[in-house]
Amino acid sequence: MPNTIETYIVDSFTNEAFKGNPAGVCLVQTELDDRFMLSIAKELGLSETAFISKEETGDIYSIRYFSPKMEIPLCGHATLASAKVLFERNQEQSKIHFKNIQDLDLIIRKDGNQIEMEFPVYETVPQNAPGELLKALGIEVINNSEYNKETNILLLEIEDSELLGQLSPDFEQLQRSHDSINGVLVTATSTQDNYDFESRYFWPWSGTNEDPVTGGTHTFLAKYWSKRLNKTLMHSFQCSERTGFMEVELIGNDKMTIKSEAQIILKGELVL
Repeated sequence: MPNTIETYIVDSFTNEAFKGNPAGVCLVQTELDDRFMLSIAKELGLSETAFISKEETGDIYSIRYFSPKMEIPLCGHATLASAKVLFERNQEQSKIHFKNIQDLDLIIRKDGNQIEMEFPVYETVPQNAPGELLKALGIEVINNSEYNKETNILLLEIEDSELLGQLSPDFEQLQRSHDSINGVLVTATSTQDNYDFESRYFWPWSGTNEDPVTGGTHTFLAKYWSKRLNKTLMHSFQCSERTGFMEVELIGNDKMTIKSEAQIILKGELVL
């Protein structure tokens, strides 16, 4: 009989199916080779697939994330998706510890229909954006350009969230415009009453062309907007085609929480 892996597809950062960001979740019982996990991520074709395995003691799980192109050290939406699966499988469970490849302790709590994740907080530093990159994005004017080294992502702030929603990048030109980043995050203050800021994330260098909703970028985006808005509790909207939302809160200088919902849309077995 062939070996199988219990596998899910989960829409994260949404309260509706077919919105938010879909992630693969594989419950691993035996150790898998890195190349094999990458092959599974390519086969599923989602922006990220998480591979989770229970450690020997307590509610501690190892978690690793793969895009169709490479391993990603930290991924918010796949963490949320993985937590959703584990909480659904064990209704009595209310807290999980995930350990990623960087040995970060990601504490996850269930709060009714919502899931709250503790993530690290990262800084950004000023860095110029190449003109060819701005041209590929279709942006003429930016308010600010900064860089986060932990995620290797360039952040661009623009004035208008409506323009943000209308961006239609030339992804081939975008990929040629820079050779040393994982992605570019474009953000603006929100004109919607129930959100503080909006964003879109483009990453043809290391994943898909656009990530629908990105928890990991908020490890630096939350602090960036906290300084500008003088807030520690904020509501974020990712204005991609699928859209998604989350609440972010800074807890001190080096820790934050990300809270949102997720919907399981598919459960099955991957046959090896």
